[in-house]
Amino acid sequence: MEFVKPKPTGKGPEDWFNGDVWFDVIHAGTEPSRLRANMVRFAPGARTAWHHHAVGQTLHVVAGTALIGTRDGTVYETHPGETVTCPPGEEHWHGATADRFMQHLALWDAVAPDDDRPETTWLEHVTDEQYQAPRTRSN
Repeated sequence: MEFVKPKPTGKGPEDWFNGDVWFDVIHAGTEPSRLRANMVRFAPGARTAWHHHAVGQTLHVVAGTALIGTRDGTVYETHPGETVTCPPGEEHWHGATADRFMQHLALWDAVAPDDDRPETTWLEHVTDEQYQAPRTRSN
């Protein structure tokens, strides 16, 4: 058993986020584990850029209301205790509402050692129009 010393909280880079986003790396597995886990905190109005994950991503909302957008223009509203899985290669974004902080646990896998794809591919920033699109609740 190993108790891992926490790493300092990191500020989300401007290339990947609009607004203030902070994250704590919980786990960055090394072979044979490829699990990645970050606790991510979004200031009101903050959001990721469009991106996708080679092996998919799971988001578990801890606090606030999360917005999760898809390329078809749908913006899902999710609440604490809800979990959303984004399949491999699906372009999406996630962030906080304009008036509340949001915190989620982000889980994803790194690619296998013989796979040369990046685990996350970052794309363009989400526009205000995309961010402000009407919201829907999941089934």
